[in-house]
Amino acid sequence: QVQLVESGGGLVQPGGSLRLSCEDVGGMFSRLDMGWYRQVPGEQRELVARITRGANPTGWYGGPVRGRFTISRDNHKNTISLHMDNLQPEDTGVYYCNRFPPPPPPPSGYWGQGTRVTVSS
Repeated sequence: QVQLVESGGGLVQPGGSLRLSCEDVGGMFSRLDMGWYRQVPGEQRELVARITRGANPTGWYGGPVRGRFTISRDNHKNTISLHMDNLQPEDTGVYYCNRFPPPPPPPSGYWGQGTRVTVSS
């Protein structure tokens, strides 16, 4: 079963924090590098952070989020998390998790429903 379920988004003030969670329902992604992607209206999804597969995963971060976001994964629970601190308005968007490199946009590739993050005062 190919299914990713993202959760944890919401409305937060600048400087606040959120923790996003992605459940790999069927365990189909457990042996893949994974990423969190952000999409804003009218633009393509962009990679925010990614994490390698295996017992000792390593994270990579895009420049704008480095030092503020932390990606992690629990291979036993098949979950990938993104802890976001010091959120800024430019972090606003719909966040998706998926394999890295990413699949094509739908309908050619599978993407979950995403979780919306809004940073506003």
